[in-house]
Amino acid sequence: MVAVIRNARVLQEDFLPKEVVHRHRQMNRIAAALEPVVEGDRPQHAFLTGPSGAGKTCIARYSLDRLSEQLLAVDTHYVDCWQHANRFRALYKVLEGVGTTYDVHRSTPHDEMLGRLEALEEPYVVVLDEVDQLEDKHLLRELYAVPAITMVLVANREADVVATLDERLQSRLRSSEHVRFPAYTDDEIVTILADRVGWGLEPDCVTDDQLRTIATAAAGNARDAIGILRSAARRAEREGRERVTDDLLSAAIPEGRAAVRRKDADRLTPHQRELYDPCRTYLSKLERYNLVRAEGRGRSRVYVAVEPA
Repeated sequence: MVAVIRNARVLQEDFLPKEVVHRHRQMNRIAAALEPVVEGDRPQHAFLTGPSGAGKTCIARYSLDRLSEQLLAVDTHYVDCWQHANRFRALYKVLEGVGTTYDVHRSTPHDEMLGRLEALEEPYVVVLDEVDQLEDKHLLRELYAVPAITMVLVANREADVVATLDERLQSRLRSSEHVRFPAYTDDEIVTILADRVGWGLEPDCVTDDQLRTIATAAAGNARDAIGILRSAARRAEREGRERVTDDLLSAAIPEGRAAVRRKDADRLTPHQRELYDPCRTYLSKLERYNLVRAEGRGRSRVYVAVEPA
């Protein structure tokens, strides 16, 4: 079998490189917010916002790793609130970062779980990714009140998080260090892909022009770009090619995007699934009957009602 992929791990979207590119300004602002903990002071909460695939999760996790390297006494942990959306699961995952879940079960009182965090004496920095997915955002106020905890909140839009909070907590979160992540440019996507190719694929199996094609198709979304590259490399191996050809890449573009969408769809909560499935079905049906008109492509696709003559 012809080998195109040398290290499949680096083609995964959650792969964390040793060095990151194009997000140094954001990294510096997060580092500045967390830096006081190195001097024994309380760091500042941070709020990371921006579109999907803009590097928020990667930089948040990278910042935790850097902080752990600087100061071993600081506990750090990453929580995906989309996978752990309900109150018990989210709090359980937060506790897991400080190793206090060995005797926690579903019947453990919420106050007891929270009390374990309140008893912490060492600083604890926790990333709450996809924080807008929390079913009970009252948990944020409880975590905010724990002296040892510093939160790094990650979401697409600030409004999706703070809109349901009380005014006092809204004010506190707005005083956090806000770090905006814009969509990547095509040139930045090409650089990110080139690194992944260098680390994970055989030499000369993908051309610079093909990386540019992927970047254009991804429209600023690094997750989509990496998904397309992964799909193209896998197709090349399945078909016994020594390199990614243009025909393989053309097929990989929709395939890579679809794989990312399927992964996102699989993470939907039951309530979100109840809404997503009918919408997806009915919009396509309405389009076929010319009752709605689809405009744009990919993430920019919108549906517009067609007025009857």
